[in-house]
Amino acid sequence: QVHLVESGGGLVQAGGSLRLSCAASASIFGINAMGWYRQAPGKQRELVARITSGGSTNYADSVKGRFTISEDHANRTVYLHMNSLKPEDTAVYYCHADRGYYGGDWGQGTQVTVSA
Repeated sequence: QVHLVESGGGLVQAGGSLRLSCAASASIFGINAMGWYRQAPGKQRELVARITSGGSTNYADSVKGRFTISEDHANRTVYLHMNSLKPEDTAVYYCHADRGYYGGDWGQGTQVTVSA
């Protein structure tokens, strides 16, 4: 199991930027993929961005061109760089580690609120 701790959320005006961090308790080498998900009130949790162990990335259509996922293996941290934020980006953002056959792990989430 990998313990994940998110940070970097907060309140920002529309058009602003934030960088979310996800610190893992163990090496993220060997993990199939790391991802960022979000859940807005009354909505289902959705994938925002994902990066595989090979470095391939994919993004939700709603964030393409605005968000970037990256990872720092030395510091066991995954980042989500969010630019040009919109009010509809408001949600709790969760980090996820996909360990394939061994399951997956979630962080506790960090709140992002974008004001109009």
